[in-house]
Amino acid sequence: MRSKIRDGQEVVTVAHAAPRLGEFLRARRALTRPGRHGIPDGDRRTPGLRREEVAMLAGVSTDYYTRLEQGRDTHPSPQVVTALADALLLDDEAAAYLRGLAAPAKPRKARPEHAAPGLVALLDAWPHTPALVYGRYFDLLAVNPLGEALFSWLRGERNLLRGIFLEPGARVFYRDWAKIAEGCVAALRAANPDPDDARLTELVGTLSVGSPDFARLWGKHEVRAKTATVKHFHHELAGDLTLRFENLAVTSAPGQHLVVYHAEPGSPAAHALALLAGYALSPADDPSGR
Repeated sequence: MRSKIRDGQEVVTVAHAAPRLGEFLRARRALTRPGRHGIPDGDRRTPGLRREEVAMLAGVSTDYYTRLEQGRDTHPSPQVVTALADALLLDDEAAAYLRGLAAPAKPRKARPEHAAPGLVALLDAWPHTPALVYGRYFDLLAVNPLGEALFSWLRGERNLLRGIFLEPGARVFYRDWAKIAEGCVAALRAANPDPDDARLTELVGTLSVGSPDFARLWGKHEVRAKTATVKHFHHELAGDLTLRFENLAVTSAPGQHLVVYHAEPGSPAAHALALLAGYALSPADDPSGR
């Protein structure tokens, strides 16, 4: 990482000493356990496969694989990419990300993201269901009143990743913070296959400087989109809640996701949501204090 001064303000950028393909290969090699290929752990200074082992498993020379990791060769053939994905035991999402690094698409022009009016109306039609829409950089594009009440810990922050890693209240709100944080970082990489995207670089730089946890997780190069799951929260007013999390891709706006939380009928969490809904419908009692 590095920073520079522009117009009197510090601007954080990320320095890249090697092409992204090499960074990804090194990180994933370190995460691949030799035993999963039937290779004895032996006397290893660091976990993961050795370069020569990846080369052997992928059917390429050690010298060629070393050139890939060092950035001296950045365009392996599709056949080699497939073999490397198999050697590193990548799942479909991570393998697709690797293919993108080996044959990067043309840079796309960044455009401001907005939630469609129909989506906003849909969220507002659910007064008893927390719901929100976020974009490819985890910016909150729309949140209904009960969603605002549930996420009152954000205190006005409109980027979920900045909230999760830089707001102290996040580690209280998310009872399984470490799992949530890891999943969000992997999802950010999955949603942004162009590592030279200017907005991504700015966001990653800010978070890496402000949070050692983010820097560590980003360095693992894990790629994984968000899926439906159960989340455990602790709200400042409602106490502990266990809610089902549904994450739906917005097909009319690639990169955007509609998120809906719901509780089991009759459960303590359902009663807690009903309590929060009462506050959400009464601006004078807004739990966020805004």
